[in-house]
Amino acid sequence: MVNYKKFTLDNGLRVLVHEDPTTAMACLNILYDVGARDESEDKTGFAHLFEHLMFGGSVNIPNYDAPLQRVGGENNAFTSNDITNYYITLPAANLETAFWLESDRMLSLAFSEQSLEVQRNVVCEEFKQRYLNQPYGDVWLKLRPLAYKTHPYRWATIGKELKHIEEAGMEDVKAFFYKHYNPQSAIMVVAGAVNFEEVKSLTEKWFADIPAGETYVRNIPQEPVQTEARKEIVYADVPLDNIFMTFHGPDRLADGYHAVDLISDILSRGQSSRLYRSLVKEKQLFSEINAYVMGSIDTNLFVLEGKPSEGISLEEGEAAIWEELERLKTDEITENELIKVKNKIESTMVFAELSILDKAMNLAYYELLGDANQLNLETQKYLAVTDAEIKKQAKTIFTKENSSTLYYYAKETEHAE
Repeated sequence: MVNYKKFTLDNGLRVLVHEDPTTAMACLNILYDVGARDESEDKTGFAHLFEHLMFGGSVNIPNYDAPLQRVGGENNAFTSNDITNYYITLPAANLETAFWLESDRMLSLAFSEQSLEVQRNVVCEEFKQRYLNQPYGDVWLKLRPLAYKTHPYRWATIGKELKHIEEAGMEDVKAFFYKHYNPQSAIMVVAGAVNFEEVKSLTEKWFADIPAGETYVRNIPQEPVQTEARKEIVYADVPLDNIFMTFHGPDRLADGYHAVDLISDILSRGQSSRLYRSLVKEKQLFSEINAYVMGSIDTNLFVLEGKPSEGISLEEGEAAIWEELERLKTDEITENELIKVKNKIESTMVFAELSILDKAMNLAYYELLGDANQLNLETQKYLAVTDAEIKKQAKTIFTKENSSTLYYYAKETEHAE
């Protein structure tokens, strides 16, 4: 159980406070309700670029890291297709430093051509190293547009193509900042050895005067129901063939999401999971295979990926995967199998409550989803899932017409079509 108190400033900033007297540390986490899905198709990668720019200094604090390091603090951030999240952990006695730093860059980020040039180059190098020049690095640059045809999830967080970052101009950057980086688009969570009244006082001192920002209506084109199987074949300089399969499933807030998430654990969590036991250990068709759910706020994806064993073709591997998916629709899921995956989910949720950073990030995310208290109800939703619900979801999503399959061949296989 993660207890918290909440208040909202007049400018729209939502603030949640979790008091944890068992630690001497504090965490200040700010989630901005902006991700790659909020970008336009001709200017992608901006949410991630902005994550980097936010560390380039503000008007009053040219070096973000220096004052934080002096008080024993650490910071980082991440961007997804749905959100951008920044966090600071530091000794609770120095909490005000975190308020000072985060409020100043929310109010007055320094827009310098030098900072933009530096961070643009950093992101471009990241694009090249992690996505273009790394084995299998471009998988999601290919798989997303295969699975999505309308929704902006069809491009990765890094961006659709390198030139969008290379051509990012100052006016583009400023427009993005003023639209998304403001109090009404932010959720702040302060957790650790903190006091609610103190946090409220510091929040009013440092954030109350920041303008709320202009209200806008998010208008994201929704993905239509997929009605035919999709397939793409790629040849690349990689060591082994690989297969990737995606299926559209329930959105993060939809009924059925928790059942589908449990399906991914039944299939591939641990060495007693179905795919490992059957396809890796017994039949030795794959050297490794995994299943997972993307967890996206909008239209979701269930993903299967695996490397067939030597001498096994991707066609054989795909057929074996389909056999296991069909089994899931018809065979009984034993009580022990269901209890096992539920216990693992429960232990993961309990373990997350040991970290003030995890608690802060989770509270912010569930507040974005609509109600931070849903974090405390999440485990029960998983425990309530039945065998019948799992079969229902398996029958619904694991169909040929709902599938997008990527055959990723090592060049030396010279597979003939």
